[in-house]
Amino acid sequence: MIYIELKFPLTGKILPTDQGYALYGAISRLVPEIHNADWFALETIPGLARGDGTTQLDPHGKLRMRLPQEHVALLLKLAGKQLHLNGQAIRLGAPKISLLQPCAALYARIVTIKGFTEPEPFTDAVCRKLNERAIRGEVVVGPRRVLQVGAHKIVGFGLAIHELSDDASLQLQAEGLGGRRKMGCGYFNPITRLPFGKGGEDDER
Repeated sequence: MIYIELKFPLTGKILPTDQGYALYGAISRLVPEIHNADWFALETIPGLARGDGTTQLDPHGKLRMRLPQEHVALLLKLAGKQLHLNGQAIRLGAPKISLLQPCAALYARIVTIKGFTEPEPFTDAVCRKLNERAIRGEVVVGPRRVLQVGAHKIVGFGLAIHELSDDASLQLQAEGLGGRRKMGCGYFNPITRLPFGKGGEDDER
C-alpha cells in the first residue's frame, strides 16, 4: 500500500493551542468517511503559543495529513473549505501531494500509549511496540504533553527514533505509533536534530 502526504496551505490567524480533537472534529464534519477510518492520520497545525490557550498561526504553516493513495480524492474535498475550531476558523487552499521519503531519524510531537503516563514505563512500552513490528532504532523520549479529548486528558510524550532503516522509516511515517492518530498523535516527521533539549524542554511551539 502506497501512503502519501497532503499539505494544505491555510489562511487564518488564531487557533486553540490544544487543537487535535477540535481539528479532527472539524475535518470529519466535512469528510465523515474518516470518522471510523484506521488509515487516516493528521498533524496539528504549527504556530506560536500565546500563553492564553491559543496559538498564532505560522503564515507558512500547513495542515498535513497522511493516507493511502486510493483515498486521496476523498480528502481533496477539503480544498477551499473553512474549518471551525472552538470559535476560531481557518480556510484551506489546494494541497500539495507528495510521497513519503525515508529518513534515518524521525520525530513525533506527541505519542500516546494507553496506560503509560510516566517516562520510563512509556519508553519500555515504545520499545516493545517497535520490537513487535521488527523495527530497530534508538528511542529518545521528549517532553510530557497532555491532549484534551472531550472531558478526558490524555498524556503523551514527544518521541524521536534514530538509526532507522529506510523500510522502518517509511513504515513509521505511514502507520505511526500509539493511539489518537486522527488527533495529531503518533505523526512522525524526518528530523536532522532533536527538537527538544537534553532535559526534555521544548525548542518548539
